[in-house]
Amino acid sequence: MTVRVIAIDGPAGAGKSTVARQVAERTGLPFLDTGAMYRCVALTVLRRGIDPADTESVERIAASLDIRVNDGLTLMDGENVSSEIRTPRVNSVVSTIATNSGVRTVMRLAQRRWAEEVGGGVVEGRDIGTVVFPDAVLKIFLTASPVVRARRRVAESGGDVEDVARSIAERDRIDSTRADSPLRPAEGAHLVDSSDRSVEQVVNEIVSLYRPGNGDVDG
Repeated sequence: MTVRVIAIDGPAGAGKSTVARQVAERTGLPFLDTGAMYRCVALTVLRRGIDPADTESVERIAASLDIRVNDGLTLMDGENVSSEIRTPRVNSVVSTIATNSGVRTVMRLAQRRWAEEVGGGVVEGRDIGTVVFPDAVLKIFLTASPVVRARRRVAESGGDVEDVARSIAERDRIDSTRADSPLRPAEGAHLVDSSDRSVEQVVNEIVSLYRPGNGDVDG
């Protein structure tokens, strides 16, 4: 089966989920928030009192969960955890979870299986264009200034801007230096800075790059 994927990668707080969801609406493609999948693993680790650095235990958890992410709704073993996975508590451990190679392997397989089942879609994360779907028809690396990203996170989940900015900086460091699929722009990706632009402007730019007729990319 041919899968047509628009891959949107970028650091924490860049606006990936919001932008990707609207790009999906505009293009008529399904949407997958891969970060929600890792957050489900993180939430389960916290609930069970497991050390996030216990790689084998965390990998077993990832392999055991039934995670369904569709249209902004995240179900974990049938439970709606859409709000709980966005808390600062989950934010504090998800980077450690995401460095686990075994977890990443489980998640990649699930993401590719989803794309095959629905025939493709708009997929956002941190290694979508580089590792999960290197043949994506359109690759976007969405970013924003650290201050803007911190303010967005505070608006979503609360907290102090300076504390959140430090947390984001640490997340950037971990994501960009991990051995397994570090965060970086994919080859051929279009870099889009959302710092001083509205969501609509960013979405318009991405949609303008996508040709639904044949999957070619302008530019």
